[in-house]
Amino acid sequence: MTDTHDTNLPDKPVELEEDKKTAEVSEPATTETPAEATLTDKPAESVQKLTKEEILNKLKEIATDVENAAKSEIDGLKQAFYKLHNSEQEAAKKQFVENGGAIEEFVPQADALEEEFKNTMSVIKEKRSALNAEQEKLKELNLQIKLSIIEELKELVESPEDANKNYTEFKKLQQQWNEVKIVPQAKINELWKNYQLYVEKFYDLLKLNNEFREYDFKKNLEIKNHLCEAAEKLADEPDVVSAFHQLQKLHQEFRDTGPVAKELRDEIWARFKAASTTVNRRHQQHFEALKETEQHNLDQKTVICEIIEAIDYSELTNFSSWENKTQEIIALQNKWKTIGFAPQKMNVKIFERFRKACDEFFQKKGEFFKSLKEGMNENLEKKRALCEKAEALKDSTDWKATADELTKLQKEWKTVGPVAKKYSDAIWKRFISACDYFFEQKNKATSSQRSVEQENLEKKKAIIEKLTAIDETTDVEEATQQVRELMKEWNGIGHVPFKEKDKIYKQYHSQIDKLFERFNISASNKKLSNFKSSISNIQEGSPQALYRERDKLVRACENMKNELQTYENNLGFLTASSKKGNSLLTELNRKVEKLKGDIELVKQKIKVIDNSINEAE
Repeated sequence: MTDTHDTNLPDKPVELEEDKKTAEVSEPATTETPAEATLTDKPAESVQKLTKEEILNKLKEIATDVENAAKSEIDGLKQAFYKLHNSEQEAAKKQFVENGGAIEEFVPQADALEEEFKNTMSVIKEKRSALNAEQEKLKELNLQIKLSIIEELKELVESPEDANKNYTEFKKLQQQWNEVKIVPQAKINELWKNYQLYVEKFYDLLKLNNEFREYDFKKNLEIKNHLCEAAEKLADEPDVVSAFHQLQKLHQEFRDTGPVAKELRDEIWARFKAASTTVNRRHQQHFEALKETEQHNLDQKTVICEIIEAIDYSELTNFSSWENKTQEIIALQNKWKTIGFAPQKMNVKIFERFRKACDEFFQKKGEFFKSLKEGMNENLEKKRALCEKAEALKDSTDWKATADELTKLQKEWKTVGPVAKKYSDAIWKRFISACDYFFEQKNKATSSQRSVEQENLEKKKAIIEKLTAIDETTDVEEATQQVRELMKEWNGIGHVPFKEKDKIYKQYHSQIDKLFERFNISASNKKLSNFKSSISNIQEGSPQALYRERDKLVRACENMKNELQTYENNLGFLTASSKKGNSLLTELNRKVEKLKGDIELVKQKIKVIDNSINEAE
């Protein structure tokens, strides 16, 4: 809102009748300018680019000359300073949490610049308060002066026989009136009405001094024409707020200027009023557009708060899910920074709501990782104990008993939770190396299986021949049934000689692919069937390869589940806030369905491995 020491005019443009009879004077509006304070909420673009040190230096300059400083400039610098200050504090808090600290234990470091900033602002505030007090005293003094001028004019009017002789005194009073400027806001209209009343009455008493009257009317007309031109030029002023304030000064000059010839009064006032209306309309439209933009910003920020507040923490049960959700929060924080200010009365509230939601997330994340770290240390000790047991068994030649024991250790390993990433690879390599060493020695000692493997090779060749015999004339349903039975038979046959396994495997899958294409058997069945066939090859390379393959599939399944959760969250967000997101919704739904299918296929593969492990035992 306009500072009382900057102007003595009402905050809203005053539409005054030109100095006619008192009864014809239009009352000025008394409501405040719409949302004018909003301007001071937004630092100018140049201010936003300053550093904290540069902002502080500017405020120190202002402190030496407070009388000529605009409140909007001071507020803009203050807001820009705290925007930088808060950004630094948030970055420090984020770094503290990322380094493993609990958010409730974070203590902001003292900022020497902030302390100096507060001291400088206190000086400015004290000086402005003193200036305002002086302004109020001056207004009261000016009020008394103007009241005394009106009383003197009244005396002149009440002495009609001396009107011509008193003309010089009358002009002196007029000049004195114009030299006295600001008075209390509530008294402006009443003073002006009374002043104009007695001025008119005095002119009406003038009979012998018509040449003075006409000369005065002429000079007043020149001044008011100049004021009309100045008001009309304001329609092209780029800065609508500056134009509005300039117009207030022109109104003050217009009302302080004496009357013009009676036949020209309506015309000159109509011209000035029309120019004022144009400026006032632009000013109103500017703030309406600003208000609409700020409301849109508030809506966007509200949606972001709702997304963060709706997080289901019960679903964040592992490192991956927390990290994925953290990236979402960071993306929302970055989005927040690109959105402008909300309406002044809500700007602080919506930011506090946003900060509270983010703080709660990072606090819970800190608590989770604190407990996870403790659990990981326990898991590491358990896995080290399993490594020691496996290493103690790796040189055993009791193949059956030792194989059973190592298999139990591997199952137990799967029940132990994760360890810290820096230990994960090393501890797993230590454990699996001991297991692999034993089973490699066991394989060398069981070479008698070669004859069985040769028989298996012949059986698989026979299956390939049967698959090749299925031609295009075979009924689709019958062919599909034959293929499935042969595939089932293939999967039931044991290992083949190692040197032959790749060749026979390629021949089999080459023929299967042709049949799948020919009879359009579903891609999921094909992938699952291919995977079942590959199990025997995986086992031939190393019995422990199945466990590695299973771990890989479990990790892949978890990643796909997290990705699915992200897409489903995004679907909910778009549904709530987007009016034109049909194409994006369609694409996201397609991805969701595909992910669900992929997850189901991976689960089937894990089931196949588990069955193979159980059969091997």
